[in-house]
Amino acid sequence: MAIYRVTDVSEHMSFLEMLDVLNERLTLEGDDPIAFDSDCREGICGMCGLVINGVAHGPVQTTTCQLHMRSFSDGDVIDVEPWRAEPFPVIKDLVVDRSAFDRIIQAGGYISAPTGTAPDAHATPVPKRDADRAFDAATCISCGACVAACPNGSAMLFTAAKITHLGLLPQGQPERYSRVVGMVAQHDAEGFGGCTNIGECTAVCPKAIPLETISRLNRDLISALSHGGSHWPKAAPRKEEVEEED
Repeated sequence: MAIYRVTDVSEHMSFLEMLDVLNERLTLEGDDPIAFDSDCREGICGMCGLVINGVAHGPVQTTTCQLHMRSFSDGDVIDVEPWRAEPFPVIKDLVVDRSAFDRIIQAGGYISAPTGTAPDAHATPVPKRDADRAFDAATCISCGACVAACPNGSAMLFTAAKITHLGLLPQGQPERYSRVVGMVAQHDAEGFGGCTNIGECTAVCPKAIPLETISRLNRDLISALSHGGSHWPKAAPRKEEVEEED
């Protein structure tokens, strides 16, 4: 653990800008800067996840890059940690490897797309209620806050969001049952914990993905198994397993 004192911080700075100020000072002093992840800094990509004072993304339900220093008081001691979960190994300082999420999506987060001329925009009508729910689920940015907040280290809210936004649309129906079986199998193979409906995940989700999304995943999973989907697809190997084989 390292302790730093940061000055010249404006209340209008984002949390990441505050870290930039600290890193500039460390670099000028000849020390290594603190490694942390970021990209868009607009609350879109989800790269910037940190645990701040024990809460994923900090005291405001938003992404870390959209958290501003006015959320803290002058002189506050702020504890900053990386995501803590076995499937998210720490690379350096505050940077973790979240490629486990990529493998879950690869296990079923796709649809069959026939080639040829694109269909007319309204050729396949979608009920507004389903469209709205699909859009809400599709807003998931894969930041991993749900995992960091869950006492079980479960990624079920993330997995449910990726399953739901396709399962509610006509384009997602051909793979609906194989999708839920494959993605849940990959979720478990990655080492994420089981969901016990505590609700910490949705409380910190910057896109407020509702907890009922997990209920929809469970219904689809039960339906898949009752439709003869008891054969679970082989999960993709985890990163460390690939490295061991090499």
